[in-house]
Amino acid sequence: MESRALIVECRDLTKSFGDNQAVKGVGFQIAQGETYGLLGPNGAGKTTTISMVTGLLESDSGEVLVGGQPLTTRSVDAKREIGLVPQDLAIYPDLTGRENLIFFGKLYDMSGADLKRRADEVLEIIGLTDRANDQTGEYSGGMKRRLNIGIGLLHKPRLLLLDEPTVGVDPQSRNAILESVEHLSDEGMAVLYTTHYMEEAERLCDRVGIIDLGLIKAEGTRRELIQMIGQRDRVRLQATGPLEAGVAALAPLPVAKEAGVREGGIEMLVDDAGNWIAEILGKVSGAGVSVTSVDIDEPNLESVFLHLTGRALRD
Repeated sequence: MESRALIVECRDLTKSFGDNQAVKGVGFQIAQGETYGLLGPNGAGKTTTISMVTGLLESDSGEVLVGGQPLTTRSVDAKREIGLVPQDLAIYPDLTGRENLIFFGKLYDMSGADLKRRADEVLEIIGLTDRANDQTGEYSGGMKRRLNIGIGLLHKPRLLLLDEPTVGVDPQSRNAILESVEHLSDEGMAVLYTTHYMEEAERLCDRVGIIDLGLIKAEGTRRELIQMIGQRDRVRLQATGPLEAGVAALAPLPVAKEAGVREGGIEMLVDDAGNWIAEILGKVSGAGVSVTSVDIDEPNLESVFLHLTGRALRD
């Protein structure tokens, strides 16, 4: 991240609603071309944080910088750098998909041939070119969600914020939305993605901040978060031959822990198994073991969340 420009910096954000402190000192940074995920259950403080990052809600304390410019509810220039995709749909059902994009583009001071060209580009990105001239009231829930994302993309923001964009859509539409989001950071955009779906964070995000009860409990890449709690990959080799000799051959490998013969195979815990599996297979094959299949069970962010908070992500 050090080699890329920082697009957004959040420092010690807090927000209370009466006696309820919804956000308690949240801070993070997102670089150009990076997708950063806020992963946490409903009520964790994700939407309140996004509302402060976009300048829709004044923080009680802390600050937000977008492109190096301080951002508050009164900011104008800094807000031009942001595209927001809210949880609630912000489209007009009586307008077509293209007309919605043209309408919102004019709010961004876009016009003429440039606006029409950009609307067509966005329709292609979100996979709605063939439905561009249909009224959005006729769209499925997933198509409306994709158009919602397109509106946020329209003015080519430096920072795009997506707040739970797949809530309430069917699996096919959800996958289409995720495919659209996957390519956004490739264009150099910084993306802030909030979700309570662990698999979405793992698929989309370069780094993840695990948020619960208004606090970021930990942040990092998926691998860094898993290593933080000391969990390892579980590797199982379905094999025949001198299995005990195969286990003995693994002893010199410092990354292979607790190796043993279990149910007609060899099982072990391994640090970063993907980088070591070739050497593991070489060791056991050298001991005369014939491996018929390899299964690697990697810890996931659900395991990290459970460890950090003491409860399952969907509790």
